[in-house]
Amino acid sequence: MKQLLALIFFFTVAAQAQFAVKGIVKNAKTGEALPFASITSGNDGATITDVDGKFVLQTFSKITNISISYVGFHAVKLDIIPAEKYYVVDLVPIIENLNAVFVDNPADHIIKLVIREKEHNNPQKKLSSFQFKSYNKLIITANPDAIESRIDSVFTEKNGKRKFSKIDSSAYKFSKIVSKRHLFQTEKVSQFQFSDGHLKENILGTKMAGFSQPVYEIIAFNLQSFSIYDQSYELFETNYVSPITLEAFAHYKFKLLDTVSIQNRKIYLVYFRPKRKKKSTGLEGLLYIDAKNYALAKAVMRIRGVLDISAIHEFKYLESEKIWFPSNKEFKIVKGKNDEDIKILGETLKFDGDKNDSDPKRPKQASDFTYLLSKSYNFDAEYNIPLKIRNSSIAIEIKDEAIKKEEDFWEKYRTDSIDVRSPQTYFALDSIAKKRRIEQKLRIGRKIINGYLPLGPLDLDLRYLLSYNNYEGFRVGLGGITNEKFSRKYKIEGYSAYGTKDGAFKYNLGGAARIGKFSNTWMGASYTDDVREIASTSFAIDKRVFKIYDPRPINVSTFYNYWNYRAYIETRIIPKTESIWQLVYSKVNPEFEYTYNLNGKAYHEFTMTTAMVSLQWNPFSSYMQTPTGRLEIEKRFPKFTFQFTQALPHVLDNDFEFTKIDFRAEYEKKYLNGQRSALLIEAGYANGDVPITHLYNTSPNNLTKEKIIQRITLSGKNSFETMFFNEFFSSQYIKLQLKHGFKRVSIFNKVKPSLVLVTRMAWGDMEHPENHIGINYKTLENGFFESGIELNQIFKGLGLTGFYRYGPNQLPRFEDNIAVKLSFVLDLGL
Repeated sequence: MKQLLALIFFFTVAAQAQFAVKGIVKNAKTGEALPFASITSGNDGATITDVDGKFVLQTFSKITNISISYVGFHAVKLDIIPAEKYYVVDLVPIIENLNAVFVDNPADHIIKLVIREKEHNNPQKKLSSFQFKSYNKLIITANPDAIESRIDSVFTEKNGKRKFSKIDSSAYKFSKIVSKRHLFQTEKVSQFQFSDGHLKENILGTKMAGFSQPVYEIIAFNLQSFSIYDQSYELFETNYVSPITLEAFAHYKFKLLDTVSIQNRKIYLVYFRPKRKKKSTGLEGLLYIDAKNYALAKAVMRIRGVLDISAIHEFKYLESEKIWFPSNKEFKIVKGKNDEDIKILGETLKFDGDKNDSDPKRPKQASDFTYLLSKSYNFDAEYNIPLKIRNSSIAIEIKDEAIKKEEDFWEKYRTDSIDVRSPQTYFALDSIAKKRRIEQKLRIGRKIINGYLPLGPLDLDLRYLLSYNNYEGFRVGLGGITNEKFSRKYKIEGYSAYGTKDGAFKYNLGGAARIGKFSNTWMGASYTDDVREIASTSFAIDKRVFKIYDPRPINVSTFYNYWNYRAYIETRIIPKTESIWQLVYSKVNPEFEYTYNLNGKAYHEFTMTTAMVSLQWNPFSSYMQTPTGRLEIEKRFPKFTFQFTQALPHVLDNDFEFTKIDFRAEYEKKYLNGQRSALLIEAGYANGDVPITHLYNTSPNNLTKEKIIQRITLSGKNSFETMFFNEFFSSQYIKLQLKHGFKRVSIFNKVKPSLVLVTRMAWGDMEHPENHIGINYKTLENGFFESGIELNQIFKGLGLTGFYRYGPNQLPRFEDNIAVKLSFVLDLGL
């Protein structure tokens, strides 16, 4: 999601408008600086002083006065004089001391009470149901008054002499643009519904400048958490420890700043910041806490780094329900500080340093004046009403009519009547997008990222163009599938390929019809004549992912040929799942010396008729239903995959009777420091008469060569790098993989490797090994173990990996237990 935003908006990385007041706050009696004093300017801006009592208050409109307050001191209101650049504010202490009320840090005591009362103050816990409408507007813009709209002369220096180079009118042009319109804007009107623990957003209308059909991924982008009471707080799709959980005291420091009044209720103002010095590892902000029921009346969350990101939650007190209910939300991104300039899609963004003072000579870019601002206003709220949510497993639903709303619909909900730039924004960006064919280019880009090249009503499948393995040699082919220009209800797909080493053609042809739009249910059939690696574990529901290269098949040399007829139903009718239900009739011919001996009968080739269900279940992910389909908008773990295969005896000359059950579980955890852990569990059980072609090889990826250097190839993603091809086979197995990746570290210029620690292990067994004749193998009763490191992306995506084999299946020669491989990670620079 973040990458998509970067793709569309990289030229608008945000920065704050330049209306600012600077100063310092001191104790009038002692002259000492007062850290964390509260500075406000009407409803437009608020900040606090730093540890040295200094402050910078920036707003999007002109500042006429500011209010300064600090617990235990008399508040001061100060008129701003345009000529005054720096203010020294002296606060006079008062006798009352809030600290005397509490034994320990008063802020800690207040936060503990907030945590204790969460269940009674969280609307999603206290209320049985609620619904409300919300108008949201997101803009990327700049304040034209903050830009020096002048034309500069650019000089270069050579041999100590300045020489005129060119005229720079970029600031002038940018000022003219933003004085007339915003750089981007989108609006939506939603109805939020909550009942029985489910929260859903129904989008009633949505409009996006420059697009006739909105970019749904942008609509789904989660800028800030819906609820401030969740266990973690999400800001710009990154989860942070919430300041109102028991874990908060290990991560944050709290300080009581002041007492204020909101809706005539006494409110504690509590400031919090990370305990660690590096602020980008945690939130900082302000909590406005009701002094009577310890509910949140307002919250300000902030992260300062390359981007300065802040979010505001405002609440309205409902006397009838005795609860603070969400009323408004605001989200801002402004350009932050960084010690190095960064590149986004080839565009260099220059930053003021964080460690060093800002360079006053650095010329300002458009990104120094641009900011992203999203505001939401809630209305028409209802509470504790009979409410049944349709399709509650869907987090966001957009109906077809939501993207077709006329102007009178929007005029009913817009609250900012003085924004004269918005109407012009739609007109200008729609014209620009049409002229530059932005929607068509975005459509093509999406297709290519997923491995397709659109050619009219056909999407050419780039995955079939070229590949290599030791059996086929170079495999060249052509394939494709019809797209929405052909039909949204029917599709035809197929491919043809030729192996330069085996000299054989392979092909597939199929078609399907959509029988359910909401569930995206398709019924189809196909015919395939192709080859497949023996004993390879594959889940029918897995999408064939597009890769520039697929490393592991390069080393595979043992295949079987199959041709089959397949009838299937593919659906998402079960909540948070994708599934395929299919019947397959196959003819299988092993392309190696092998005989399957069953009850005295030798099978060199065989016929199979099977029924299968393959199901992917993502119980913790969130989904959005759009007019074009269903999107997984928040990928959460764990994820589970199940597959059940049953041979059908006496159906279409089926030779064998067997049952196969396959399972996979995946879990990933990202850390705020850039590290990542991953766990993968796979298991399979085959019971009955199963030839070795359809058993399990546990994904080996090592060549049978004498020397280590002869075995250097490309590493796989989840394969055993020290296990030789065809070394082990199993009729039942379990595999465990653990990975932990560290943040990339700069060693030299352009050399920034990513270190990953990997451990893999597997156990298995083979029933009736005497039935498999002609192939020598071992079994995994005692387990197989390997560990190693991956140094990925050392230079331009290339890396190096090393693994060591140990345990009961360790080989006698030391060097045979070592595998060294190359790795390649494609970095698009998004």
